[in-house]
Amino acid sequence: MKRRQLLSTLTLPIFAACATLIGANTFAQANWPERPVKLLVGYSAGGPVDVTARTFARFLGEQLKQSVVIENRAGASGMIAADATAKANPDGYTLNFVASPSLTISPIVQKSTLFDPRKDFTLLGLVVNYANVLLIGPQIPAKTVQELVAYAKNNPDKVSFGSAGFGGSNHLSAELLKQATGAQMLHVPYKGNSPAMMDVISGKITFMFDITGTGRNFVSSGQARALAVTSKQRNSSLPDVPTMIEAGIADYEVVGWFGVTGPKGIPVAISDKLIAAIDAVKKNPEFLKAIDEGGYAVDLGDNKEFAARIDRELKMWGDVVTKGKIEAQ
Repeated sequence: MKRRQLLSTLTLPIFAACATLIGANTFAQANWPERPVKLLVGYSAGGPVDVTARTFARFLGEQLKQSVVIENRAGASGMIAADATAKANPDGYTLNFVASPSLTISPIVQKSTLFDPRKDFTLLGLVVNYANVLLIGPQIPAKTVQELVAYAKNNPDKVSFGSAGFGGSNHLSAELLKQATGAQMLHVPYKGNSPAMMDVISGKITFMFDITGTGRNFVSSGQARALAVTSKQRNSSLPDVPTMIEAGIADYEVVGWFGVTGPKGIPVAISDKLIAAIDAVKKNPEFLKAIDEGGYAVDLGDNKEFAARIDRELKMWGDVVTKGKIEAQ
């Protein structure tokens, strides 16, 4: 009897403490967010990912009725921010506005074991899609993709292409073109799109792929010519520019995306709130207008499509990297 009373005396406070903790967690989830949400961006301030993230953060904050604060953690083609997200407390207060290369290209090229793109994140929503556009300087004689390919084959040591960095979307977009045509082209990596584009304009390098949202500005100013866009359909911001498929490169389609992820294990009550808020932002007419003006298209796919897209692109870029024998430098 005394033993039973002792056990009861010992266990009651434990049960009470557990009940209190469960109640506190339930209350915290029900009232989330009670403080600002941090949105990590894996690229420098002022670039296309950062600019889009800041627009998105403003609308997401309105939906959550809480501040959404951008924190830039640039480096390793976005993998530093992705790794920090994977290792963050899964309380919904640290998220990543992630660009597709950070999860589907860079980990392959870098042979990274920092995180598993398929397993280490809570997928919260695709936000926008973007296409690249092939841009060449006005001093280059080629007026079409086929003319550029012919020029490269006739001048195997004279054609080079720039990128925002080794393993980026515009790097592998050009590698895919090389593999599709058999033309020899030299990759010249830069620390960002802007310096690469300046060397396209000046003629130091032959061409580069840039996001249509920024690339169209160089086209409209006459500083560069657009030969093709990488999406299957023409881009609304460059309606007169053919697709790569129309330009004669069969089955060529590259469409990148920006999305939102969090660490694995975010409570369902919180992730559901985030998913609903992100969906509401994507249907907001003002956000749609801002995204269209930026040269992007809102992606309304659900998170099953998000996961399937990561799988597809890991396979596609893995094949390109293997075939091209591309290794981190």
